[in-house]
Parts: sequence; C-alpha cells; structure tokens
Amino acid sequence: MNITEILQFVDRVVEKQTGEHLDDLEKAVVKGLWEGKTYSEIAEKCGYKSKNYIGDVSRKLFKILSEQLDEDISRHNFSWTIERVINSQFVGLVNSKINWCPNSHQADTNQSIADEEKPTKSTGYNDLTLAPKITHFYDRTTELQTLSHWLTHQNTRLISVLGLSGIGKTTLVKQFVDLNLQDFDVVIWKNLKLSQSLDGIITEILTGVNDAPVQPDNKLTQLFNILRQQRCLIILDDLQELFIKGELAGQFKTEYKNYHNLLTMITNIEHQSSLILISQEQCQEMICLDEELYPINCLELEGLENMSILKNWGLNDDEAWAKIIKLYEGNPVYLKDIVSLIKNIFGGKVADFLKEDSLIITKDMKPRLTELFKRLSPREQEIVLHLSKLDRPVSREDLRQSLSLSSMDLMNGLESLHQRYLLKRIQGEQVLFDLSLVVREYVRTCCQD
Repeated sequence: MNITEILQFVDRVVEKQTGEHLDDLEKAVVKGLWEGKTYSEIAEKCGYKSKNYIGDVSRKLFKILSEQLDEDISRHNFSWTIERVINSQFVGLVNSKINWCPNSHQADTNQSIADEEKPTKSTGYNDLTLAPKITHFYDRTTELQTLSHWLTHQNTRLISVLGLSGIGKTTLVKQFVDLNLQDFDVVIWKNLKLSQSLDGIITEILTGVNDAPVQPDNKLTQLFNILRQQRCLIILDDLQELFIKGELAGQFKTEYKNYHNLLTMITNIEHQSSLILISQEQCQEMICLDEELYPINCLELEGLENMSILKNWGLNDDEAWAKIIKLYEGNPVYLKDIVSLIKNIFGGKVADFLKEDSLIITKDMKPRLTELFKRLSPREQEIVLHLSKLDRPVSREDLRQSLSLSSMDLMNGLESLHQRYLLKRIQGEQVLFDLSLVVREYVRTCCQD
C-alpha cells in the first residue's frame, strides 16, 4: 500500500460527507500523518511557522473520518486505524491490503492547539490546467522511482523524459506530479502544442506566481528570482513541436532559439528548482551537456512487458497476450488501438487475430506514424525506406554500400534516427541496425510510393 492509495481512500471518505475533494494542504496533512510526523514537522514541510493551523486541519479530517467510518480517530491512532479499517470492511475501496504502517511519533508535550492561526506563507501556486488526467498507470515503478530520486534527493535541475509517441512519457511525469505536488511551492505544466512562445509562457508564470503586473524587461531574470526563492517544478510537454521538421533531430526553429538561453541558465545559475522536458526526440542542447559536469539527466522510456496492461480491456485468450504486447512493442497507445480492433472485429478473441499472421497498422496508428515520418530529414527517410525492405538487421557498411549517401550523411542520419527512437541498435561483434516491427510495417504499406 502506498501513499497514493491512502490519499484516494481518505479523499473518497471526505467527498462522501462534504461533496468536496481534498485540497493540496489536506493531502499534505494526510501524508504527514501517515508517515508519523508531528504537527510541527508537517507545518514546517508545508511552509507554516505555527503548528496551530495544521492541528485545526487535522482535527477537521479526524471528525469526518470518525463519523463516516464509525471509529474514534485521532493523530495518535490515525495510521493504525486506517490500516485496520481498510483491511476489513473497506478493503474494496483500494487496490490491495496495507501490510505496513509507519511508527507514529510520541505526542507533543503541548497537546492543546490554539485558535486558528493565519498562515504566513502561501500554500503555493499550481497551474496544471494543461496537464492530463491519469486514469491508468502501468508498470513504471522503476522509472517513477528514478524520476523521484532525481527530483527529490538529487535536486536535478534539468531532466528530459524521452521516447516514442504513445510510450507513456506524459503519463509518467503526471503520475510523479500527482504523488509529489506538496513537495513543491510552484508546479506549472505547459503543452507546447498549444503555447510555444517562451516569452508568453514566462509572462504567464510570473503573473500567476506573483499575482502582480509583470515588468516588461528582463523577464528571464524575474523568472530566475522565483526559481531561487521558491522550489518550482516546470514541465514543458511536447518539446519536439519547437524543432525543425525535415531536418536532423532536436534542432530548434529559428523563432525558438531563446529556449537555448533558458536551458543554459537552468543548468548554470544557482537555484532550487527543476525543469522537465517531455519529447519524442532529444534536443541538441541536452546532448551537448555533460551529465558528469551539469545537474541534468535523461530518462528514456521503452515499451511495457507486463500483461496487466491488457487485463481490464475485455480480451479473451490471455495466454496469447504476450504475443500482442511483443508485436506492438509494449506501446500503450498502439496496444489500445489494436485492442479496439480485436474487440470490434474479432469479438475480443486474440487467438483469432493472431491467425491473420500479420501486423496491422490501424487507422488510428497511421496518422501518428505519418507525423513521425514527416519529421525526418531526406537522408533519414532514405535510410528508413531501405531498412523497411529488409527482414534482417544490417551493418553500417552494408548501408553505405546500398545507399547513395556520404559516410558523414549516413552516420548523422543513423544517429538522428536513434535520437528519435525509430532505430533499433543491436550490439555484437559489429553494430547492426534495424527498424521496429511497427515502423517497418508502416513504411512498407504507406510510404513506398
């Protein structure tokens, strides 16, 4: 049992009585109580100088929980009572039983809490309007732990989360945000498909955080003052929208070159905040920075292998699920598309679909893959078209002899395809290159004219 499930349980109980969900402060209080922290420790974590207000919030929650669960709940028995209740009649509200409960601290020497004290610091500013709502989160525990370690323990300033379209990059980052929102003073999510102007994004951040008119000059300086004074997490989703189509991977369009200044300053200037870039391809600025010298990290996502991803989709023949996952490389979006086809055309019978003995590119997959193909430079397209005609991995030397590309163009093209996660590199006595099954089938059926 993790803190997310505890928060979900308490949230449902509170919503049943009040009709409202937990706010950010109440979530932080629940998390602190579950971890056995005192009111003073919770107050310090949330940015309050006094424990009085935290005590009032806690007692309000205890009253609601006591009435709804028919239990006498207080700070001293909160964790143990919630554990016992969930493991008994309310176990159906969560996914699994609790098998661990942290030890609670001893009571404060001063048990009486004074009247409500006004907070001396804002509980923070969050702009998650453009962040997606997560309904399913599959088998990314290791990646989530890695991201959490970088951000909460190493204070990594610049992180790229990379991988193919549909692989789960945005879902992973949003899951981290949902679990750790209270650890940041400011959390801002921007989708670059909708808003690409860096000046506009910075203006929105300054206005939201300061709630005051923005000085038109030196906006980057004003932003970094905030990044120094408060612990901020800024997420820029779909970074590839800023890159030039038809050129090698990760090159900013001329009008977005100012993002280069932002990334440079994020890594070079002292502050306590972090920037996450979500992208289908790595930007050149990140490639040029040495992870040994700068506080940066890259998290590259591969396909899922756990069959639980297909568990709730109403398919038959679960012994054949592994073949479907392998065929579509564990890409959640590809799998969702093919599951829909199997349910509608084959009545949910995976075995009957597999009898077709071919990889199907659905009507929903095709536009996504078309968009990826259009982003390629001419030399990359030439390499991909050639590889799609082969049924085996080939070496760079084989490609050089078969294609009318210079050695430099070939190497740059292969590297760029690798940075887009469209090329499989097989290490052995010699390095071999191949396309994924889905990309090969798409190119064969849709791009040969």
